[in-house]
Amino acid sequence: MARVTVEDCIRKVPNRFDLVLLSAQRARQISAGAPLTIERDNDKNPVVALREIAEGTVLLHDLERNLIEGLQKHIVGEEPEEEYLELLSEEQAFAGEAQQQHEIQELAIDDEMGDTEEELEPVLDVNEEE
Repeated sequence: MARVTVEDCIRKVPNRFDLVLLSAQRARQISAGAPLTIERDNDKNPVVALREIAEGTVLLHDLERNLIEGLQKHIVGEEPEEEYLELLSEEQAFAGEAQQQHEIQELAIDDEMGDTEEELEPVLDVNEEE
């Protein structure tokens, strides 16, 4: 049933990987309530999506654009909000403190192995200043 449809689709979308991505995107749109451009004929959404692509009733460029927009994590033109910037700076500060604690632990382990206290003083002074 679907094999013939895939062979028809390859004429429209020669790359099978792209075909899978585009047909999956169209099947998701159909599941979300998008209107069908062909008769369903008791087929499931992925088969309907393949049939639509094979018959050329959906615009491949629009499917590709919607797929890319759905996968984007950053939308061009949007500026980060103030709260996000505050959280980001707090997270970076926390990461810096964690790194300093890790360095202190490493130096303490090295000290147990015979390092001198003079080697530990610069790191300890930095933590006291905070």
